[in-house]
Amino acid sequence: MTLAFLFPGQGSQAVGMGQELAEAFGAAREVFQEVDEALGQKLSALMRDGPEEQLTLTENAQPALMAVSVAVMRALEKEFGVPVEKAAFVAGHSLGEYSALAAAGAISLSDTARLLKRRGQAMQRAVPVGQGAMASLIGPKTDIALAEEAARAGSEVGVCVVANDNNQGNVVISGDKAAVDRAIEKAKELGARAIPLNVSAPFHCPLMQPAADEMAEALAAATIVAPRAPLVANVVARPTNDPEAIRRMLVEQVTGRVRWRETVTWMAGNGVTRFAEAGAGKVLSGMAKRIAPDAEAVPLNTPADLDAFAGSL
Repeated sequence: MTLAFLFPGQGSQAVGMGQELAEAFGAAREVFQEVDEALGQKLSALMRDGPEEQLTLTENAQPALMAVSVAVMRALEKEFGVPVEKAAFVAGHSLGEYSALAAAGAISLSDTARLLKRRGQAMQRAVPVGQGAMASLIGPKTDIALAEEAARAGSEVGVCVVANDNNQGNVVISGDKAAVDRAIEKAKELGARAIPLNVSAPFHCPLMQPAADEMAEALAAATIVAPRAPLVANVVARPTNDPEAIRRMLVEQVTGRVRWRETVTWMAGNGVTRFAEAGAGKVLSGMAKRIAPDAEAVPLNTPADLDAFAGSL
């Protein structure tokens, strides 16, 4: 069995996430306390009690999701003796890439929390609310070729690109609202269903360039070391251990495509037979099963999940 740890992105947040971990494990409580101190805010209380609309704000959701992921990994290591090195690779979906790097020791927990807070704020500032949009193209006919054709139609009236290539049957487009609306019409003509997403900004498209510039400045000042397990990076769907390459690709992923289907396909093709999703929800576990049906995929959300997983190794 060859293992990879996966780390979820925005959209997996929910009020109460991480609470069972905090109650069960001192290692998890330490993570939440360190993140609170790094940010100078009671993020752990917001995660525990809500309100949901505050937790869903990009600048809160990003560090909160990272904190839960790292709490899972710290508990696995300290309580169950399962270090991140048990995995051949780590990979995260969008902001989850930061979670993967924190879990693998490439960036300190405090620095990761501050970087994600800034990333969330920078992404929100990049495009005025209402000017951008994202939409999920779904259905059996939906593949990357269909999505790119729909995005080309949208780009006749504004910026429109494929933002997330999640899996066959689930591709997300992003850009100017008018352009995304045009792309939705084209996608429906091509046989896909299209669902506008309730997001505050058009992530992973060229409109995010101001946020990428801001993150380039923030990441230039950050200490990054080689991760304890290779990172399969979003923008290239290939592994790297090189701190400078990681720094560069974290900037590129602000405007670049999340190549998730390719990422999981690459790992499965290079021996990974088991994917473990560390953090909130089970979105990536579902995607992994659709992309690599011969592999096992398990979410690690609760103390019972961690216990069963550690016992199975």
